This record gives sequence, structure tokens and C-alpha cells, in this order.
Amino acid sequence: MKKPLNLREIAHRVLQIEIDALENFQNTLDHHFEEVIEMITHLKGRVVVSGVGKSALIAQKWVASFNSTGTPALFMHAADAVHGDLGMIQKGDLVFILSKSGNSEEIKTLALHLKNLELPFVAVTANSDSIISKSATLTLLTPVKKEACPHDLAPTASTTLQLALGDALMVATLESKGFGAEQFAQYHPGGSLGKKLTLKVKDLINPELLPRVQPLSTLKEVIVEISKNLLGCTAVCEGEKLVGMITDGDLRRMLERSADFNTVKAAELMSLNPKSIHSDRLASEALQLMNSNGITQLIVIDNNEYVGILHLHNLIQAGLV
Repeated sequence: MKKPLNLREIAHRVLQIEIDALENFQNTLDHHFEEVIEMITHLKGRVVVSGVGKSALIAQKWVASFNSTGTPALFMHAADAVHGDLGMIQKGDLVFILSKSGNSEEIKTLALHLKNLELPFVAVTANSDSIISKSATLTLLTPVKKEACPHDLAPTASTTLQLALGDALMVATLESKGFGAEQFAQYHPGGSLGKKLTLKVKDLINPELLPRVQPLSTLKEVIVEISKNLLGCTAVCEGEKLVGMITDGDLRRMLERSADFNTVKAAELMSLNPKSIHSDRLASEALQLMNSNGITQLIVIDNNEYVGILHLHNLIQAGLV
């Protein structure tokens, strides 16, 4: 009877092989990495990444990462490159060729053509004696002792190194260029990430909902004002000056301790110096402020004027929570 496989043990073995490969790669990374970053940051053209098979898939991830962090990049399949797609390469571009062996026919052909055309390219390979390594302007070695595949055939550890190297190049490039959160937001306007980086408080509040009472307003007036606006609170103002805030929680606490509701005024209920935020601040900052203070509403101000209420529900509806 065949012994059942220990699947978790297999997973641990695969992960350990790839971890070992990454640690070895980290220790062998040399000055060529800095030279490549220097080339990328001074590019007048684009980063062009090429490969075949699994390396081609990793190449596409490189391209996506570079494009999303402000470095124009495109993917060129090595097989298509030698059948016309070389025409997409322009003067000023920098080509990366990804290949573990560095000796497959399409890769060798592409490397020799690039060399003949005097186009700079970087070889990313595990084989320092390969054709692409010897033909390249620079080589980034990704040494692999063995793949995680039990037959040492299926690309596993080798593609992990390629992927990690792409991430390292992308991060080093963006830090060298001083690419910050504001620029990042320009390339990521959609989804929750884009919202966190671009959505402002003023985009979420309804300027027509401005609950307010006076310090001498009665309890009934306070309850009506809170109820009709469905924000769970009201501002307390003297004329146009904000002096406090009353929440539905303040009302509940008052009902627990007071016996004579007819004489209660807004000034007795309100919280002084309520938490507020400027309308031009990011909505994600408002969420942090709410979380750090254990509250669900913020007074919104603009030029020191009360312009609205931001409720946690607004942030939930916007997809920030």
C-alpha cells in the first residue's frame, strides 16, 4: 500500500528551498545592482522586459510594477521580438532579458540582435556563462542551486528570485526618484487604495446637512435636530461660531442621570472642543482620527467655519472601512 503524502511537509520543503535561494541571492547581490538602478533612473526612454515561458510571466509583473510607480515600461515576448516586435524598442530604452539558462534559442537570438543593434540590455540569468550574459551590457545573476520541484525541472526557486529581483529594482528606483504617496495616488485612482490616497473629507459630506442648535435650545429642539438629519449629532453654535457638539450618546447619558427634562438646555449637554477636521484633509485621515478617539462623527471645518458633519457611515459607504 502506497504511503500517503504529507502535504504540509511538501509545502514546508518547497518554501524552505525558496527561502534558502532568496537568502543566497541576497548575499551574492553585487555592485551591478546599483549600476542598473543608475541606468533606470537616468533613462530617457522606457524599461522593456522580455522572456519566454514562466520568465515571460514574471517579466509582465515587472512591467506592471514599474508602470504603477512612475517608470514607463512595456513587455516584449522574446519569441515575438525576433519576428517583428523589436520595432517597439526606441532609442533611449533599456531592455531586460529574463532567462534562467540564458541559452534558449529565442533568448540567444534576441540577445545577439540587440548587441548587433548596439541597444543596451541587462541579462537576468542564473548562468554567468550563457550567451545572454556574455552579450549583455550588464548581468544580474540569480543563482539557483536547485528548483523546489522534486525533479529539479519546473521553474520555482528560479522564478521566485526573478520576481523578488523585480520588486527590489522597482522599490530602489522609486526611492531613488523620490516617488512619494502623492505621485503614487496619481497612478492608482481606482479601488480602495486610490480612495485612501485621493478621497477628501469634502467629497463625502453633504453640505445641505448642517445640524445646529443654539446653547439655549431646549432638549426637544436638540432631539428634533439630531433626528431629522440622521447624523447622530448636532453642532452647537452661537451665531456662526461653533461652541460645542451634542451626540445621541450625550442624550442617552443625560436621560440616565436627569429627572427634569423640561429645563435642560443644549449648553448643559454639549461637549466642548469637539474633534474636528478640515474639509481638504484626506478621508483616510478622518478615519484614523475617529479610530484613535473612539468616535463616529467629526465636525468638518473650512476657513474656521462649520461646514458639515462626517459620520463613520460616510466612510463605510465610500469603501474606506
